[in-house]
Amino acid sequence: MKSLAQLVLVMSVIVVSKTTTAQIVNIESARMHTDSLGMMGEINTDFSLIKNSQQIFSADLSAHLQYKTKKDLYLFVGSYGYLKGDGDALIDNTFFHFRYNRKLNKWLRWEAFTQLQKNTINKIDSRFLIGTGPRNKIIERKFIKMYIASLIMYEYQKDKTDPAVIHKDIRNSSYISLVLKPVTNLEIVTTTFYQPLYKDIADYRILNQVKIKIIAGKHFGVSLNWSYLFDSMPVVGIPKVSYSLSSGLGYEF
Repeated sequence: MKSLAQLVLVMSVIVVSKTTTAQIVNIESARMHTDSLGMMGEINTDFSLIKNSQQIFSADLSAHLQYKTKKDLYLFVGSYGYLKGDGDALIDNTFFHFRYNRKLNKWLRWEAFTQLQKNTINKIDSRFLIGTGPRNKIIERKFIKMYIASLIMYEYQKDKTDPAVIHKDIRNSSYISLVLKPVTNLEIVTTTFYQPLYKDIADYRILNQVKIKIIAGKHFGVSLNWSYLFDSMPVVGIPKVSYSLSSGLGYEF
């Protein structure tokens, strides 16, 4: 418990990013796929060129921490990013996420999470999520792992519009994730999310993200990240499709 308390304290003063375009944030790419127990973390720097409702350049510092026992996984992620779009500096994107994962057997886990975010580019003044559901390990081999999950979540969102629009919805959040390690110093994680509104399945979001990470030493690595988001009913003034391509340097501890 002392280690967990230290983890919470450290996380409270670490600010990270990776959320400049995605309304859905891929927490799967933040997991450290390892059998090691205890505290682990990673700090990254990213540079991105993004095409959304405008052309955006971003320079971000990102980090996450996780604490793992034989049965439990605690994952903390938070964010703050610098953005410059069409000559204007936009410094108002924040994101914090906590996820708990309990191992029930070799193939089944139960997850619970909560999330708070704000994103100027996507006109999200504030968004709060809380959800839970099963996560299944479908394949586990030396070079490949596959997971699927289907969670239910409550979503509160206030749009940055005039007048402000507030949404209070229940959504499904399902995903399939594939982790490939063809060689010891290379990891490829691809994840696809599907998030329909239960009361109106025509209102849905799809996110596909691919992260290619190359280990460049004991603590350092470089990564290439691709994200593609389709939102059938985005905030007024925001396009249905957005994407980003970023590269970065990371430090693991």
